[in-house]
Amino acid sequence: MTATTGTLRELCELIVDCPHFTPEWTDSGYIVIRNQNIRDGKLDLSQPSYTHREDFERRIRRAKPRAGDIIFTREAPMGEVCMVPEGLECCVGQRQVLLRPKSSVDGSYLFYALRSPYVRHQIFWNEGTGSTVSNVRIPVLEALRIPRLGVAEKPIGQMLGSLDDKIELNRKMNEALEAMAQAIFRDWFVDFGPTRRKIEGASDPVEIMGGLVANVERARQLAERFPARFEGNGLPEGWGRKPLLDEAQLISGGTPKTDREEYWDGGVAWASAKDVSQCGETYLLATERTISEAGLQNSSTKLVPQFSTVVVARGATTGRLCMFGETMAMNQTCYALSSRSKRPFLLNNMFKALVDSLVQAAHGSVFDTITTKTLATADVLEAERVAAAFEEIATPLYRTIENNARQSVILAATRDLLLPKLMSGEIRLPEAQEVLEAAQ
Repeated sequence: MTATTGTLRELCELIVDCPHFTPEWTDSGYIVIRNQNIRDGKLDLSQPSYTHREDFERRIRRAKPRAGDIIFTREAPMGEVCMVPEGLECCVGQRQVLLRPKSSVDGSYLFYALRSPYVRHQIFWNEGTGSTVSNVRIPVLEALRIPRLGVAEKPIGQMLGSLDDKIELNRKMNEALEAMAQAIFRDWFVDFGPTRRKIEGASDPVEIMGGLVANVERARQLAERFPARFEGNGLPEGWGRKPLLDEAQLISGGTPKTDREEYWDGGVAWASAKDVSQCGETYLLATERTISEAGLQNSSTKLVPQFSTVVVARGATTGRLCMFGETMAMNQTCYALSSRSKRPFLLNNMFKALVDSLVQAAHGSVFDTITTKTLATADVLEAERVAAAFEEIATPLYRTIENNARQSVILAATRDLLLPKLMSGEIRLPEAQEVLEAAQ
């Protein structure tokens, strides 16, 4: 470890513990950052929590978070951090501390230092008793020893930040690509847009396709596949419905015996409901636990093909889903759907359109559960020529999403490799730059 350190107290202008009361939760209003919004150094406000103005004002009385501040979680989970982005008005939640670096301290560097193994060891380990701790008291937090690297701190923060920036750019690009695929699916298979526009008198192919296909010749080819009238069942002429399980092979999971060490920590990725529900991306590429070939052969779990859609079937996160980016096994809390027609991306969108109704059908038991019976009663649209066209258009979009996701895995691994080495002085910036260039 580098010989020079400073305490967190010395590096911060403010270290402010959260107000010790639970705000009144509202459906809209002022954002309260909660621990569940902070994972792996990222602030995720896809499921925000709100309070009213009065409680918001009480929570910012000592300090209002501003861009560049760091939010630190004291417990449940402990030691997670995120930076407050530009333009966000918010307050800290329970079990959080607001850190404001001094103007002489690079905020990005301090953010990554708090994520380094050297500092996290101090957070999680009580040197006095030799045991792990479950929460961080303010005096312990203030006394954390932070590596000091002089003029190298700012470029280190910039270098590590550039990796996270690229990961975030990939995530946003993937969101846009998936939104594009979903928009096409909704227009074709939910709103029946091309048929409706033909009935309304549209003749231009690009207009018939709702502007979602810009190439005129390609739009013409696609427009020809859509009928110009509806049948009495409310579907475009010639379309029908078929059982979901005619389109998808249903695969269930299982768990090898946990007391057999030889069944675990092998080369087969094994997904749990936690892996699926916390995926947060289109594809699940890695799992918390793995099993061995012996575990696979001596349990009810099975290999699930790449690009299968996997859904949590029971518990608090019933209905959460993703696609497997690799061939994986899974436990019994999930179901996998593998496309019989070799159209995994159409199936994924079809199932997303169904899942809310399936969860609703499961609602009311002690634990919400999607059963095989529930899945057997579900149906999907049957429109062969249009289905083939959707898969043709969607495949390059989802392949790009996959490539971006895999690149982000490499970038994250590079960041995690460089972080402790830079903080300890094991490698210098020129050496780290070479590693960075190799990863990009």
